Amino acid sequence: MRKLLIFAIVGFFAQLVDGSLGMAFGLTSSSLLLAYGVAPAVASASIHMSEIATTAASGFSHYKFGNVNKRMAILLAIPGAISAFLGAAFLSNIPGGLIKPYISTFLLLLGGYIFVRFLLTSRRQDEVTSSGDGQLLKKRFLFPLGAIAGFFDAIGGGGWGPINTPILMANKHTSPREVVGTVDTSEFIVTISATAGFVLFLGWEQFNWFWVLAFVIGGVLAAPLAAWLVRIMPSYLLGVLVGGFIVLTNLNTLLKAGGVSGDISTGAYILVTVIWVGGIIYSLRKNRNGKG
Repeated sequence: MRKLLIFAIVGFFAQLVDGSLGMAFGLTSSSLLLAYGVAPAVASASIHMSEIATTAASGFSHYKFGNVNKRMAILLAIPGAISAFLGAAFLSNIPGGLIKPYISTFLLLLGGYIFVRFLLTSRRQDEVTSSGDGQLLKKRFLFPLGAIAGFFDAIGGGGWGPINTPILMANKHTSPREVVGTVDTSEFIVTISATAGFVLFLGWEQFNWFWVLAFVIGGVLAAPLAAWLVRIMPSYLLGVLVGGFIVLTNLNTLLKAGGVSGDISTGAYILVTVIWVGGIIYSLRKNRNGKG
């Protein structure tokens, strides 16, 4: 019961962050499971199964709050669903021990990217809205973007948001609120496809229903709150917090996989923690003083 509560709390905060930033539910959850020693395919499969419920709740909430561009969501979801199925097939046929360090490296790099990206984001940039309506983005741009994000989402247990969200936010025709809502909503279709791939290639018995239930409980409870917060809450601090957490968690997995321990391991943890805390303090001070 205690472990269920802990995982539900993780699912709650993971969805709270994901619904506010448009990324990080899969990264946060996958990082936690890999740190527990779970095989990458089993971790990704269990996360995607739970995300069927959490992305449905998140997408509906964003739609009700008017955060979704339906055209953009469809153009991302179709290629994303196809490539996510292929990614699930690829991951399911590779030994977990062999690919685990590579998946952790991928997650660590994405966590580092999130940390740096939001460390450099100011409150003023958070509040900027677009002058367009998102309809000017072309199929030739959205289709390959969705395909790449869907594949890496399946093999990493997370990647749909970290790949799609920053690229779409960099476009002047989309607002941050619209990007987050659209990415979260389109992820529902991608999640169903990836889960179907894992069911087909791994079988139902490989899903850990305890983790699925815990993440579903926490994620569904957080989804409406996150959809509301994205309208009023600056994302820079959340990004710095979750980025550092992902880096620290996957650093632990990589050090164990490499057989690193003792003073070197301790030194690495201290260094990353100091950078993480320093980034949080810097972000707070910068935005409190109105810089950037």
